[in-house]
Amino acid sequence: MQNIAGRTTALATVAIATTLGFIAYQGTRGHQGPELTTPYQAVALMNGQLFYGRMEQTGGDYVTLRDVFYIQGRQNPETKAVTSVLIKRGGEAHNPDHMLINRQQVLLIEPVKTDSQIAKLIAEQNAAPR
Repeated sequence: MQNIAGRTTALATVAIATTLGFIAYQGTRGHQGPELTTPYQAVALMNGQLFYGRMEQTGGDYVTLRDVFYIQGRQNPETKAVTSVLIKRGGEAHNPDHMLINRQQVLLIEPVKTDSQIAKLIAEQNAAPR
């Protein structure tokens, strides 16, 4: 009887260790970042903000976004018509050259195709003299 109990305990220990190993493996796989197949990505945040930039996979709780752009609405004072303008970050008072974004605040990440309107506007802005 003791032999059966010992074998059952050993089998249960192996089953528990295997399960814990599988859970740990799944946990590390879940923290891998998305595959970045285009030069720029659209990053939507939980607060509704949307940024375009070159995303870098970094370890830890943050992702880095470089060469950052965002869209801002501008109203024509005469016609009251609102147009959307692509703005490059860096002209603010603190002159940022990148953003560190908490991973928990990222809602989604999408590729910006190189032939898209956003990619064309980014290329125009990057080519313009400063």
